[in-house]
Amino acid sequence: MHRLHGIIPPIVTPLASRDAIDEVGLERLVERLVAAGVHGIFVLGTTGEGPSLSHRLRAEVVRLTARLLRGRLPLYVGITDTSLVEAVDLGRVAADAGAAAVVAAPPFYFPAGQTELRHWFDCLLGDLPLPLVLYNMPGCTKIAIEPETVAAFIGHDRVIGLKDSSGDLAYFENITRLAARERPDWPVLVGPEHLLAATLALGGTGGVAGGANLVPGLFVAWFDAIRSGDTVGAAELHRQVTDLQRLYTIGKYGSAFLKGVKCALELTGICSGRLAAPFDAFYAPERTRVSAWLAEFSAPHWLPVAETAAI
Repeated sequence: MHRLHGIIPPIVTPLASRDAIDEVGLERLVERLVAAGVHGIFVLGTTGEGPSLSHRLRAEVVRLTARLLRGRLPLYVGITDTSLVEAVDLGRVAADAGAAAVVAAPPFYFPAGQTELRHWFDCLLGDLPLPLVLYNMPGCTKIAIEPETVAAFIGHDRVIGLKDSSGDLAYFENITRLAARERPDWPVLVGPEHLLAATLALGGTGGVAGGANLVPGLFVAWFDAIRSGDTVGAAELHRQVTDLQRLYTIGKYGSAFLKGVKCALELTGICSGRLAAPFDAFYAPERTRVSAWLAEFSAPHWLPVAETAAI
């Protein structure tokens, strides 16, 4: 079993229409990520708008991405859902496609308690054909996977790690200490990309960086510099990652990150910038600002090679 580590981009879902994939764009995106040396691909996460897509389209995304990867990288599939049956069904699709593991955040909408959450994961593990990565995303699910719940599953041989997108370094350290004590080879990855260096220092094993859709080489180089002890190089790359964060402030809503990344991918010729409802892609004023950011980005050699001035 491939151990979770390194840079695993949560890839966007390029959309040709409301319920269809931009297949050519997805292929360009996947090929660019593979060429950059990322350590895995994660589909149907938050950045992939998984919960906003039809169940039919989610299955199509899994199958098409697996075909495009051709086994070159491990594929991780988000199965987060409010329906246990749908989550398990998508897990079976992932297994049939050759995915390495599935990734599940707590079910959203109903305010479940930790006992109920443990029951949910027990049920998933009883029916899933693949290993499971726990996904702590309280900002979206409104419920955290508390350390006591992580402790209840860390010894399960089919629970192979945790992705933490809470942004809470105290929580992250708590989990890495738990892993060091109970299962030293159990990986913990960070979601918020700017925290990669801090979480690696706390015992983390990598990052699920949304910005790696646009600049995968930057994140791979940063990860390598941190792990090799190249403090000067890591500091410069961290500065470039910080500059990348300006892209995420162009919009005025919580969707600004996703809109910014998808718009930049479209303007650089990688894939469609369309978003799933309820979100709209950026209109002309914001697209102009994204185009300006692309022209001003401090490390342009990491960007896709394409015309960046068109809006």
